[in-house]
Amino acid sequence: MGLSGKDLTGLRNVSPGEIQLILDTAAPMKEIIKRQIKKVPILRGRTVVTVFYETSTRTRTSFELAAKYLSADAVNIAAATSSVKKGESLKDTARTIEAMGADVVALRHPMAGAAELLGGCLGARVINAGDGAHEHPTQALLDLFTVREKKGRIEGLKVAIIGDILYSRVARSDIWGYTKMGAEVRLAGPATLMPPGMEKFGVKVCSCLEEALDGADVINVLRIQLERQQHGLFPNLQEYSRLFGIDRERLRLAAPGALVMHPGPMNRGVEISAEVADGLQSVINEQVTNGVAVRMALLYLLIGGGAQNEANY
Repeated sequence: MGLSGKDLTGLRNVSPGEIQLILDTAAPMKEIIKRQIKKVPILRGRTVVTVFYETSTRTRTSFELAAKYLSADAVNIAAATSSVKKGESLKDTARTIEAMGADVVALRHPMAGAAELLGGCLGARVINAGDGAHEHPTQALLDLFTVREKKGRIEGLKVAIIGDILYSRVARSDIWGYTKMGAEVRLAGPATLMPPGMEKFGVKVCSCLEEALDGADVINVLRIQLERQQHGLFPNLQEYSRLFGIDRERLRLAAPGALVMHPGPMNRGVEISAEVADGLQSVINEQVTNGVAVRMALLYLLIGGGAQNEANY
């Protein structure tokens, strides 16, 4: 069994079975990361190119490490230092990369739909590393992997997604992923940052933070997307923190042992307090490690060659 599509541009059209396959494949990949020598020859001779039109640390670095741990060649192209600055289009940039022999292109772009557009004009595999306020599928997959690893399951869990739902690509992919895998998803955030009609996606929109946190097994805290927002959507950061920040007192509303997650980078003291971010229930650092494992799994499933390679890891 493999992935049905050539590319991974979002989780909306990915089946629960395919998500399960990715999570199952990520488990042995994480074992590779724990080894003293983090190298297996599964993707030797393959080339993975990351093309980032927006700044990134975790996602870009984890794609590069995932490729290198599987023995692929990894090349990073930042738009700020490429021919994009001379007016080259996304299509032309990608076709140049493909002409150089790239097997996979991991793309981050400020415009929604950019990854899907790219996948339609390239023979190389395309992985969406975040497109505007649309989707960030690999972040959602690593979130799912982390929850399953810690809780032993996803189905039946109560998941609270808190914060800037309107501009968060992580929120959209998380909603698709959690609901497909059988979790109960609750949303809470400022009314000005809550898209209308979210209930049609099988989630519950809560009127206040306390309602969303009540008995929650997982709390996904979102970063305030100040770089994408219009001014005036909430009074100020202090007011946001007072109404929607996750601190120790609010954490007590959740179920005992609830997981606290954050896609990073964190605005400490705004959407999450330092004591919660660094507390025993936080799995934020483990999310980073799991991000490498999940991206290794995706590269393997997309270009690894199938079952004959399984003996190599």
